[in-house]
Amino acid sequence: MAAHSPLPPLHRRSTSSSGTSSSEYASSSSSTSRSSLDEDSVNVRVTPYWCAYRSIIESRGFRLDTYKDVKEWYHEYWANMRSQGYPVSKDLPGYIRACRGQDENELCRDDGLPERLFRGTQCSTDAKVIIKAVHLLSREYDVIRYLWSPSLRKYPTNHCIPLLDLIEVPKDNLAFIVMEEWSPQLVTAIPCNLGQFFHALRQCVEASCSGDLHIVFMHSHRIAHLDISIHNIVADYKGHYACIDYELSTRFDSATPARVCSARGTEIPPELERGEWCDPFKVDVYALGFLILRAMELTGYDVPELHALVKHMVRNRHDQRPTAQQVLQSFNSIVARMHPSRMQISRLHQ
Repeated sequence: MAAHSPLPPLHRRSTSSSGTSSSEYASSSSSTSRSSLDEDSVNVRVTPYWCAYRSIIESRGFRLDTYKDVKEWYHEYWANMRSQGYPVSKDLPGYIRACRGQDENELCRDDGLPERLFRGTQCSTDAKVIIKAVHLLSREYDVIRYLWSPSLRKYPTNHCIPLLDLIEVPKDNLAFIVMEEWSPQLVTAIPCNLGQFFHALRQCVEASCSGDLHIVFMHSHRIAHLDISIHNIVADYKGHYACIDYELSTRFDSATPARVCSARGTEIPPELERGEWCDPFKVDVYALGFLILRAMELTGYDVPELHALVKHMVRNRHDQRPTAQQVLQSFNSIVARMHPSRMQISRLHQ
């Protein structure tokens, strides 16, 4: 069953790797065999004519949403909102557009989603899915395919969102990433006590940038995410969190030190604003620090010990920031030192 956001569908603030020339990435990237022109052309966002690929996608067991499907999705979404006590507004562009369709069986892309995304259904399970179109030779597809390779997907510390299929269309240089539809909310419900908040936050840390966990897992395989943010963590309402949006992610070889310059993202550290070359893995740590701050603001759990940790993570000099592994170790130490009675405190404000 698809998870629904308790807030209206957003036109998510996201960042494009288009307009970022290959010279802005380290020469140790796995894509160094391509020319600068090729790098620019393959890493732009793609907007396919979805109708042309409907039969190909259906042959793999997935059905793209029609006008009827979109209207039904919004009806379920509103019912879910009402059950959680949220106000309901039916003036949403996705629903309004779906109501204007003349043929309910025609494809209808939800206007609440970016143009490169299309909601659909897995025919065998009736579960909702999200299908993302990318260039076949893009960095994003290179990273996704690597993370979801048979040798890596088995690791419990690999918190890439579960993929259902990778559909390639070589003649058009296109690939479709089929993934489960999870909620875009970092915390799907406000934790009722500090212990549950730490559990949720640790899951986010695991999913985005830590320990022997996902971004440490990514870092150990020489992959930098480069756009860790509250927008790029999703949840399935079962206590599981995952990392999405690998548009800016880069896989580096081991021959030379990994370096980036002028990379784009949501949380941009000072060295990149200055146009300096820096360690991409410390860019991730910086962004994770702000993710922790946003999580505290979102839930109302203001934990002084976490502020102290974040202070180190967002230092101006990237070489003075901890590694992702060190972040997780510090996080675990903070939790271990807390008295059990403190973990039962609701909506802590100190």
